[in-house]
Amino acid sequence: MGSTSFRSPAIQQAEGLPYFTPANNAGAAINLQPNTPTLFCPLRIRDVTLKNRVIVAPMCTYSAESDPASPAVGALTDFHIAHLGHLATKGVGLILIEATSVQPNGRISPNDSGLWQVGTDSEQFKGLRRLVNFAHSQGAKIGIQLAHAGRKASTVSPWVVSQAKQRGIKADESVGGWPSNVVGPSGGEEQIWAPGDQYWPPRELETAEVEELVRAFARSAELAVQAGVDVIEIHGAHGYLLHQFLSPVTNRRTDKYGGSFENRTRVLCEVAAAIRAVIPNGMPLLLRISATDWLENQPVAAETGSWDLPSSIRLAKMLPGLGIDFLDVSSGGNHKSQRIEPHTNYQIDLAGQIRQEIHAAKHATLVGAVGFITQAESARDIVQGAEEAQATEAMLSGPKPQADAVLMARQFLREPEWVLTAAKKLDVKISLPWQFARGLL
Repeated sequence: MGSTSFRSPAIQQAEGLPYFTPANNAGAAINLQPNTPTLFCPLRIRDVTLKNRVIVAPMCTYSAESDPASPAVGALTDFHIAHLGHLATKGVGLILIEATSVQPNGRISPNDSGLWQVGTDSEQFKGLRRLVNFAHSQGAKIGIQLAHAGRKASTVSPWVVSQAKQRGIKADESVGGWPSNVVGPSGGEEQIWAPGDQYWPPRELETAEVEELVRAFARSAELAVQAGVDVIEIHGAHGYLLHQFLSPVTNRRTDKYGGSFENRTRVLCEVAAAIRAVIPNGMPLLLRISATDWLENQPVAAETGSWDLPSSIRLAKMLPGLGIDFLDVSSGGNHKSQRIEPHTNYQIDLAGQIRQEIHAAKHATLVGAVGFITQAESARDIVQGAEEAQATEAMLSGPKPQADAVLMARQFLREPEWVLTAAKKLDVKISLPWQFARGLL
């Protein structure tokens, strides 16, 4: 029968829903013990406590309304309720909604989600609110990743690409694209993301437009708070706009947002400050970065420099002053010359090195690891012991934790019930959703 257990408190109606469903809290460990794996121990970030340390990483699903004339353009749909809501029923601690653009031209494709429509009566707001309410009814925390795609914008959905057997296909006006308004820190043909006729050349943002971008992030964050999200993540990774500003490979500006490390990180610092100013003090603020461009020893890096691990460590030490509580460590995606040799721990090791430097600086910023995490045992080992205080952690006899939480995306596409099966493998008794319990016992 395994170790998963079902408890029977008085059934309570879930709040925030117009229909009856019992309030669930699947995935929470029952009767925490000293030997309970850290993976199933709660994680407190400011005023928010996750019931376990399993986070659904943002996954673009290209399933929002794409018609620019529709009031529902960019709004989350029933697909997102079915997809992310199902993961909420299966015990995850935190769901991060896919990259959600703060401006219309910041979507990767016309079918991406957005949160730029002002007001709580907009379709974008109502779609988000509906998903948040359902996730909460299942005991999951939910956050939103606010983003701008920059020079990677205005492409068609990946399955269209797959059918056409090409790496990328431009989205023009006939399919809702915006070819004349694809933007970046720097512009021109040399700043196209991929070789060949696959992406639009970006135009360089004017200084005033960068300042407006900062305000757009803040407006979207304020709407997300009103919709009831628990956390907000800033997307500064994977070659999207904020990452493009960070890296000297893609940032050739000569104004206050280009040149030195301080100038290249300026827009991220301003975005963080603007968001922190409009969200509750107790709300966690997360940041996803690419720890490296993977351009070491490449000619382009010799010419301009690149964003690398030392850059990320330097940024990580700035995060407490920016009000950022959690660093989500990914990598790559910013230049066609990147050289990545993926292996099981290639990003986990990056997260571990950054976390070690954070602790050496006596900072409390939490770190999340992502990439090729599929097995319960490996997820357990990555975070084991992370709940200990820093001083105690330094004396741990076994391997040091590499992260405070794990983030997974594709594994949840393969195995939505991953948290439940992981609990069985690790011999942890957890709560089950009422509707599924008899099939899971």
